[in-house]
Amino acid sequence: MEEKIKISLPIIVEGRYDKAALSGFIEGTVITTGGFSIFNNKEKQALISRIAERGIIVLVDSDAGGRQIRSFLSGILPKEKIYNAYIPRIAGKEGRKSRPSREGVLGVEGMSREVLLRALAPFVSAEEGARRFEISKTDFYLHGLSGLENSSERRRELCRLCDLPEDMTANALLEAMNLLYSKEEYLGLVDRIAGKC
Repeated sequence: MEEKIKISLPIIVEGRYDKAALSGFIEGTVITTGGFSIFNNKEKQALISRIAERGIIVLVDSDAGGRQIRSFLSGILPKEKIYNAYIPRIAGKEGRKSRPSREGVLGVEGMSREVLLRALAPFVSAEEGARRFEISKTDFYLHGLSGLENSSERRRELCRLCDLPEDMTANALLEAMNLLYSKEEYLGLVDRIAGKC
């Protein structure tokens, strides 16, 4: 049996199948939003707020529903307490379902262990100082990822290269870059998209 990886910050996912997907290899707290029911469930909101006092990792699906839940959580929790983790948009259907989701992409429960480990890698045995923030908004502007006419296409290309959801905002992508890559690695990725946009 493989050893579980330790993550000190709690992880919030959408549903129980997402939680089950993580429980096989994560040692740590995993809680669920109960899908969209979080929007009206004051008790669950209070629980999440309490659990997030040291910080919380948000790992939701890369579809419109996941974005709504991520946005809602960012509205009820202090921004500095939220650590966003992202999964790529991969077409497919979870084995337990009779048909694909509305957008036809896999959710957290459908991701392979390797993909989930990559998404959570910055937080393994992490304390609150997990984020490095070596890459700045100025870097994004200088590399054409924000503030220019074709910035959104350049961001989409960078997302494709990094296996991230292609519709990420500039701020969300900046956070993801800081969580997943060093400044040097980021510069290498920017060089790779230079001739494509």
